[in-house]
Amino acid sequence: MTAISRRHTLGLMGGAAAASLIGMPALASTKVKVGALRFTSHAASFVAFERGYFSEAGLDVEFKFFQAAQPMAVAIASGDADYAVTAVSGGLISLAEKGAAKVIGGALSEEPGIDGQKILVSKAAFDAGVTDPSKLDGKTFAVTQSGSSFHYMGSKVAAKEGVSMSYKPLQKVGAIIGAIKTGQVDAWSIVPHIAKPLAGAGAVHIIGDIADYLPNYQVTTVFTSADNASGERAKTEAFLKAFSRGADDFNAALVDKTAGDDAAEEMVKLIHKYVYADRPYEKASVSIRNGAMRINKNASMNVASIQDQIDWFKSEDLIKPSVTLDTLVDKSYVEAS
Repeated sequence: MTAISRRHTLGLMGGAAAASLIGMPALASTKVKVGALRFTSHAASFVAFERGYFSEAGLDVEFKFFQAAQPMAVAIASGDADYAVTAVSGGLISLAEKGAAKVIGGALSEEPGIDGQKILVSKAAFDAGVTDPSKLDGKTFAVTQSGSSFHYMGSKVAAKEGVSMSYKPLQKVGAIIGAIKTGQVDAWSIVPHIAKPLAGAGAVHIIGDIADYLPNYQVTTVFTSADNASGERAKTEAFLKAFSRGADDFNAALVDKTAGDDAAEEMVKLIHKYVYADRPYEKASVSIRNGAMRINKNASMNVASIQDQIDWFKSEDLIKPSVTLDTLVDKSYVEAS
């Protein structure tokens, strides 16, 4: 886990004026820890930080980076992070059931016409005839943990194709990449900025799209502690407002492509500070552009998709039957889509 922080200093008059521009009260540089993965799908937070939207909202943000969803959920519950963006997992739902976490908005989503998450197989599996998802019967599918979004996606693909797969927990995305490149697992699903470079290098093959199995899938959500949701409303609304401004900039530059070529290039350079930062910009920029999936406007959320995920977790006995949408989601923050 690593951390990055930056304080933007605002005078009292300037801070109040900046906050009023987004309809929020000044919060006097309230310190906030934001959990993230080094994925293009987390760009709204990076944009809000780099362009001063968090500062204008009165938030002094520090990023904490993780390598999987479930540890991030634990960090929110323990107070090691205040807000985070990641996929719904069994761990997150269980923490919500215990009164420790709440989903307060939507983030990344599958959308018709926009390139989304890919289904991958190892070169060995492809060469053995696994050339489309219907041929995954008896194969191993990589997940970070049991009850992760990868587990959910793989199970939904298997159910639609009428095949049976075994699921291999490897804890971290980096470990999964190594395993599928070496043929230790047969299949996986992941966002395009990771999938396409792997396939382009010949390490894996793309055999399908998650959108064909989960149309309009709410891939990630914005969540926080139950205490923040109920007792820190001004701070939480300020975070969502700033996050949404970052999402608007990202979508305009790289998804809708309405902001122009210069804005797109500037956006890619901004994201490169956080995603593929160890690679030369010329190589990283292609992957970053490939990862430009929709981030929901105003942190709106596909409630039907979240309900489907809850139902699946119940069907797998990964969460208690008593869990409802209200257990997980604080609807007072959520704009349904």
